[in-house]
Amino acid sequence: MSERESMPCDVVIVGGGPAGLSAAIKLKQINEELEVVVLEKGSEIGAHILSGAVVDPKGLDELFPEWRDMDCPMAETPVTDNWHWALTKTGKWDMPHLMLPPLMSNNGCYTGSLGNLTRWLGEQAEGLGVMVFPGFPASEVMFDDSGAVSGVITQDMGVAEDGSQKGDFQPGMEIHAKYTVFAEGARGSLTKVMKEKFDLEAECQPQVYGLGIKELWDIAPDKHEPGRVIHTQGWPLSESDSWGGGFLYHQANGQVALGFVTALDYKNPYVSPYQEFQRWKAHPAIREYLEGGKRVAYGARAINEGGWQSVPKLAFPGGALVGCAAGFVNVPRIKGSHTAMKSGMLAAESIAAAIAGGSEKTELSDYDSAVRSSWIADELKLVQNAQPAVAKYGGDIGTVLAGADMWMRTLKIGLPIKMKHKPDYSYTGRADLFRPIDYPKPDNEITFDRLTNVAYSYTNHAEDQPVHLQVKDLELQRTSELATFGGPSSRYCPAGVYEWIEEEGKEPKFQINSQNCVHCKTCDIKDPNQNINWVTPEGGGGPNYPNM
Repeated sequence: MSERESMPCDVVIVGGGPAGLSAAIKLKQINEELEVVVLEKGSEIGAHILSGAVVDPKGLDELFPEWRDMDCPMAETPVTDNWHWALTKTGKWDMPHLMLPPLMSNNGCYTGSLGNLTRWLGEQAEGLGVMVFPGFPASEVMFDDSGAVSGVITQDMGVAEDGSQKGDFQPGMEIHAKYTVFAEGARGSLTKVMKEKFDLEAECQPQVYGLGIKELWDIAPDKHEPGRVIHTQGWPLSESDSWGGGFLYHQANGQVALGFVTALDYKNPYVSPYQEFQRWKAHPAIREYLEGGKRVAYGARAINEGGWQSVPKLAFPGGALVGCAAGFVNVPRIKGSHTAMKSGMLAAESIAAAIAGGSEKTELSDYDSAVRSSWIADELKLVQNAQPAVAKYGGDIGTVLAGADMWMRTLKIGLPIKMKHKPDYSYTGRADLFRPIDYPKPDNEITFDRLTNVAYSYTNHAEDQPVHLQVKDLELQRTSELATFGGPSSRYCPAGVYEWIEEEGKEPKFQINSQNCVHCKTCDIKDPNQNINWVTPEGGGGPNYPNM
């Protein structure tokens, strides 16, 4: 191993998303002399960012009060029209706005590309002097002699699949910092390490997730209504006793962002979230917008759905969790960017104060307290029983109970009950208890096969590198994941990474097409034996999302 180079700084931030960049910007706004480093695993800032997105500007307003006049791309399309549909197989009915609590309103929100907003935040950060390094994933955490986090090591480059060093090998760099901020997004690989090492989830419920799958379409001009926001629930997931919902947002430049979220606590191992999304697009109410249009991009990512009761301890010696690494998504609103940004700002305020006071690598307990007394907590507590109510009682009854609970909490008469969660993988049922689902074949006009769609995520990985999808026990995969659960990995992955190849007279072979991976982390979450561990691949690998 070649000797690693090292770089000291005041703060290193792992992840160049809205939370991490907001933390970096706020640090420089407070003290321009602070040396702040942002490490981003994508090939550029925004390359791995995917969201609907309808953005509540509350976080942006606090970070840059004049953002609407600063050429921010999110300012282009304010929400003008808000619909909520309950779908049956061929029909729909509109859910009256009066039934929905005020917090569900999208008035004052904006719809657009979260990736482009993130790119804009990256420009603002660099303009303030933040050192932003895309293509440099953090692969390992460093600790000092006391056990406090002392920084991170970036991924080695030029390592062959067999572990040997190629001719262009470069060892990762050690980034030494007074404080390290983990802003990796949902199910980050280093965040998992921090949660385990410091037992951060000892006093909270386990995090649960949904899988969000998205396409971007150019549609006919006469069908496009800038600012129109549509959400759906019900069909097709109602047919498999699963739950989730769809969205269709009319954004700038004649485009619509449409997608589908499937809660990963589904029981039937034959459910394919990707195929459910394709079925949803074929519904007459959705299809009418797409006919005559053209799909231009595709992607997928896991979404935190645990809510307030799944927020872990946020601070530990030398480090902090912000954004989706901690889990601040408001599930009923399908929004988390504003809370992510706020958490980044609160962490920055705590870190700047600690450094100004001469401290380093301490536990930022004031950051944890600040989040729990902020509007993040106020907002998430209003909806804390919505996800578990639907998960426990199903889409119809659960939605009614969730709505009643949100209304009661809004009116300050909510019951002091925090419903509990179970990990998503624990819900997966044995294959022999369910019938396989016969999904329709793609028509290649409205619906598409997975591999064709993956090409529109512009995903790429260096082929000769260690597989970043680590299977702990291949025999367990064969005897349990396949034999007991029917091989759900071949269906839950939205990129066709996993295949079971069965040839007569041979043992089934578990094939991993890691080149396809869009970094959604679903395998890490949904594998029924927790036998797959997602780690960072070589820097710059993965999707390259345009305008997503």
